Amino acid sequence: MAANCLPPAQVTESGRPVLLPDEIESYLLSSVDLECEELPNFPILKSGLLSLTTHRLLWLPESIAAAASPSAIPLAAITHIFSPKKSLRAMWSSPRVRFQVSVSSDGRVIGLGSSSGAGSRSVVVTLVVRGKGDIDAFLAKFWESWRGRAWESQSAVSSSGSGPVSNSQPGPSSSGLYSSEGTVRMVGVSGILRKEQEMWESTDKSLQDAFQDLNALMSKAKEMVMLAEKMRQKLLSGSNSQTGASNDEEMGSKQEMQDWMLSIGIISPVTKESAGALYHQQLARQLADFVKIPLEKSGGMINLIDIYCLFNRARGTELISPEDLLQACSLWEKFDVPVMLRKFDSGVRVIQNKSHSDEEVFARIKTLVTKPDALRIGISASDAAMTLGIAPAMAKEHLLTAESRGILCRDVSPDGFRFYINLFYEFDPNDVYLVKDYGVYATWIKAVSAS
Repeated sequence: MAANCLPPAQVTESGRPVLLPDEIESYLLSSVDLECEELPNFPILKSGLLSLTTHRLLWLPESIAAAASPSAIPLAAITHIFSPKKSLRAMWSSPRVRFQVSVSSDGRVIGLGSSSGAGSRSVVVTLVVRGKGDIDAFLAKFWESWRGRAWESQSAVSSSGSGPVSNSQPGPSSSGLYSSEGTVRMVGVSGILRKEQEMWESTDKSLQDAFQDLNALMSKAKEMVMLAEKMRQKLLSGSNSQTGASNDEEMGSKQEMQDWMLSIGIISPVTKESAGALYHQQLARQLADFVKIPLEKSGGMINLIDIYCLFNRARGTELISPEDLLQACSLWEKFDVPVMLRKFDSGVRVIQNKSHSDEEVFARIKTLVTKPDALRIGISASDAAMTLGIAPAMAKEHLLTAESRGILCRDVSPDGFRFYINLFYEFDPNDVYLVKDYGVYATWIKAVSAS
């Protein structure tokens, strides 16, 4: 099994890898095999998706029905990357990348944070790319991620943030215009030239300080996003384990904090540079994970335009086009994700949960429209929006759908649309003049008579 040799990798409901707090996805390859002839307990990993990150090599099955489970190879366990061989045979065969991995005495790959104890050895793992992909670009990213050793940079960042600042104390300039002891400023033409030179040097120093502050701000922003992701994961685990012990107010504050942290941004957004030909597939999976919380807040359905704004806000500078969003949503039919794209008869496109039931919505609308006041003056989209807890535009689409099902009737006036309960089903086709003393029709008679 994979757990006996390779560390397991976690994935989301849509199949996207769950990254570590400070881990960034760098490159993706499809239809990749992982082979190791030196380890008898090495799992059979065939035709999977390979995700290269700053910390790990992640192998993910391309289908949920696959027998192999998601596995990972920490870059910290890799001791050497072999250069690809250039030959005529290699031109006609699948590209291969070979690298050495440290394993323990019992044949398990050494994970992050663990040391190679006594009896450890190195084995060669072969990466066979059977799909389409730029193997040279992947190899360059592979070398860059391995040499960057990002898994060791967290402690360096924290220690550098608390270090002393040596250039913050003001003092006499030693750039050549003034000595370290200071001299009397000269007058005349040379004084003007020196003053101008001093001004240029002061401007240059200010620009350098500004860029240093900008770099520090960018690094701090990255740390804040990582911290927010850690807190979000902690809140999710805490809400699952302590649902009975917390009251409604605490749960509300946790949900509010979770929504706020989600709006900070996505740590590793899918880009065309990293995903390549798999861009829209991976974008669809990441979008399916992202829309969970917005759907819960909007009652299980949200407008596609609102998701476009929220998703681009979370992606920061890695913006996507409306066409990319629509194509990503259309790919949900091929994946086993809990959300779907829906198009109303009016042409409005929305995202909704697969568990969303129109019958439940129609039942709530029917309860609203059969109230005495609604029987007399009808209801508007705003009235339905307050009852359903959704936006008025979405409520209007539900009302129009209910009208097409024969539940409601519509009245168009200068004041807008008003919807009423459909009373035509209450009439007896054999005797249209029969006045019923029961049902919705009788309730409508009483409401109209009282007014």
